[in-house]
Amino acid sequence: MAEGEEEKTERVRRPSRRKTAGKSDADRAESRTSGTGRAPRRVSAPQAMRYAAEQLQELLGRGPESVSALKPTEDGWQADVEVLELERVPGTTSVMASYRVLLDKGGELVSYERTRRYTRGQIDRG
Repeated sequence: MAEGEEEKTERVRRPSRRKTAGKSDADRAESRTSGTGRAPRRVSAPQAMRYAAEQLQELLGRGPESVSALKPTEDGWQADVEVLELERVPGTTSVMASYRVLLDKGGELVSYERTRRYTRGQIDRG
């Protein structure tokens, strides 16, 4: 490189996969289709996990702790999402809830229900 020249490197910006504030459900659904009017293709498992967690957080106003299960269904995806419902001290006594979330093939939330409440320190008997 000649003296005084700066090395120029191009930086590639990748679009964020996270939902942007103010984006409507219709905008998200449209972005998941090819624009041909056809039904959307099934989103991938990692996308389904993100969409289930994000949309449940929108509805509940509480952030998810984890997605503990995910499986494909005939109509889309079924996810079990763990949510902190009531924070207590010590943390092992905090109240957690498990929500079953159903997504369509395009990743839009169709329904959800709370299936279980438990303390964080509780272990399932197996």
